[in-house]
Amino acid sequence: MEALGFRYHSIDAEGGTGTGGNSTYWDESRCYRFNAEQIDVLEAATAELHEMALNAAQHVVATNRFDEFAIAPAWRPIVARSWQAFLDGKPSGLSLLGRMDFSYDGKNPPKLLEYNADTPTACLEASVAQWHWLQAVHPQADQFNSIHERLIAAWQRLLGASGAPRLHFTAVGASEEDWGNLEYLRDTAIQAGWQTFALAIERIGFNGSAFVDEFNVPIEALFKLYPWEWLVGEQFGAPLAQALAAARLQVIEPPWKMLLANKALLVLLWELYPDHPNLVPAFPDASRLGSQYVRKPKLAREGANVQWVDGTVVESTEGDYGAEGYIYQALAPLPRFGDDYTLIGSWLIDGEPAGIGIREDTSRITRNTSRFVPHYFTE
Repeated sequence: MEALGFRYHSIDAEGGTGTGGNSTYWDESRCYRFNAEQIDVLEAATAELHEMALNAAQHVVATNRFDEFAIAPAWRPIVARSWQAFLDGKPSGLSLLGRMDFSYDGKNPPKLLEYNADTPTACLEASVAQWHWLQAVHPQADQFNSIHERLIAAWQRLLGASGAPRLHFTAVGASEEDWGNLEYLRDTAIQAGWQTFALAIERIGFNGSAFVDEFNVPIEALFKLYPWEWLVGEQFGAPLAQALAAARLQVIEPPWKMLLANKALLVLLWELYPDHPNLVPAFPDASRLGSQYVRKPKLAREGANVQWVDGTVVESTEGDYGAEGYIYQALAPLPRFGDDYTLIGSWLIDGEPAGIGIREDTSRITRNTSRFVPHYFTE
């Protein structure tokens, strides 16, 4: 795994990932077997839900419901322009990837728990890591996994549409997991023909008219593994908004992805598609759910600030989110195998289903320390 660039395969005592941890993140002591019909169900649900999410984004922009998504007023026109650019096929609106998280027991319809549409991680392990595992352990079986090939094809399309001479990649400098994902995505971009540069986001500068890297090279196209809600509150949030408005900077994922990455999307989806078999009832308050629900911050990452309530608070996690507001979702328990609750992450590349990754935890709430477990399927 380290030879593949997967250097964060273990978890240390503080919950960080890396090579020197004392517990497992990549866990090949077990795996999950699907049949072809179950894979078809997951693929179809992913594709349909993505189209529904796009319809929801259109609804937000058309009816000006940004307030429900806690999007700052100054950024609402930028999100709307970015969405229109996506509809028009312009570079500033183009998207690369996302990941939907499902509760799925293999028998009942998969239930959408959230859409990681802005900064999805676990891409490296879902693509090349578990594919190499498959070749070594179950070479006669198949795997729902075309992530790598689809990434290269998507980067080629973006390169043809962009017009930018180079592509910068950025994430927080100290995050080994983020950089493992970032360098993998950068490698696929290089294979697609991009000229690329990578730098920590804290090393990006602003010269008064343009964003530049540490060598004073202008940044015209940027892939960021850094949430939009963090960017808009940064010191250079206002210049960033101006650069986007003037089309001097292309960012992947684009600003309209703020709508899909926000858990208020779950409330709107239930409003627009009530009783859809792949949705879980979700509301802006708990009044219609009684004493059984999951409370989630609209903008949280990696399971932060979540409460699982079944009469009383059964489980909860800490974090820095919640000031932006919460949504309340009906209980959709993850299937449990032995002591472990299992979550399926279903990847979309260039808007198309591309494969799955599986996370396990003894907790009902999937976190950044939850283990990654490979899968395969047979006819």
